[in-house]
Amino acid sequence: MIDKKNYSLLGHNTFGFDVLCRRFVEYTNVAEAQSLARSLTQSDYPLLIIGSGSNLLLTGNFEGTVIHSAIKGIEVVENPSSDESCNDYKFVRCGSGEVWDDVVAWSIEHNLCGAENLSIIPGEVGASAVQNIGAYGAEAKDLIYDVEAVEIATGSVVHFSNHDCQYSYRQSKFKHEWKDKYLITHVTYRFNTEFKPDLDYGNIRSALAERGIENPSASDVRNVVIDIRNAKLPDPKVQGNAGSFFMNPIVDKDTFDGLKAKFPNLRYFEMPQGEGKPSKYKIPAGWMIDQCGWKGKSLGNAGVHDKQALVLVNRGGATGNDIINLMHAIQHDVKAKFGLDIHPEVNIR
Repeated sequence: MIDKKNYSLLGHNTFGFDVLCRRFVEYTNVAEAQSLARSLTQSDYPLLIIGSGSNLLLTGNFEGTVIHSAIKGIEVVENPSSDESCNDYKFVRCGSGEVWDDVVAWSIEHNLCGAENLSIIPGEVGASAVQNIGAYGAEAKDLIYDVEAVEIATGSVVHFSNHDCQYSYRQSKFKHEWKDKYLITHVTYRFNTEFKPDLDYGNIRSALAERGIENPSASDVRNVVIDIRNAKLPDPKVQGNAGSFFMNPIVDKDTFDGLKAKFPNLRYFEMPQGEGKPSKYKIPAGWMIDQCGWKGKSLGNAGVHDKQALVLVNRGGATGNDIINLMHAIQHDVKAKFGLDIHPEVNIR
């Protein structure tokens, strides 16, 4: 276990801010996580539990304890469910410190499907269960079966089902009621053994057609998603960023109808709510930011990426507060033009 004082977080946040934390602890197995939980005192608080720092905005030195999991391992496990309908799935238990995209690549190499649309989303396994990462019509909640964690208050190992976590769009109980109360150690995912492609989001279908692929494999979809994301998203090693900065607002039908009447070219994704219920609509925040003229623009050393307006970047020398100021300016303009509030997806500390 690593345990250091006055530790630089430069290598633990993709915005590239060289800030310090009072204490940094990294556990490599369940026993270390339990020992850490049982040893924490009030002097160690506040806590900041991180993954790779790819969804983190640090506004200055952190006067508390930063905790990171380095638990590794990817293994197929026996079907833990008594539900016979699960017999056609494979269950894979992963250490919370595994890189998420390594899990995606591993699954495809082993002919397991369902994660291909989530290719090269930065971050680690533990964060996938907290954030409910998603892209191109897929979300981590579609795969997560079980989350194992150590309760900080007691040091006990606990298990949470998918239902327990109350997943929704970029949300889970780990971000709210359970925040800073558990150290995630493993996540078990449920993968399909039969490939059922989801091609109706973004440019996946057209990109496959351009390559002459009519009946794509999971590997084909993964390769296309990687190329699409690489073409429009900046490499944090070159230009600091945390990927998609804002969540897409979801509105009811009345609000949607009003927006569509005012903005005939409105971009949206319909979200059916079930029989007899009116649909809800997801409005792309990036499109609204672009319509407000922010794409490619800067406010000091903080800017909006020129290929994807949903991404805020450190153009060099920016601070966390520079990103915050840019965020507020964008939120103001989107509210003024569209009447909608857009909220950050990143964890701001």
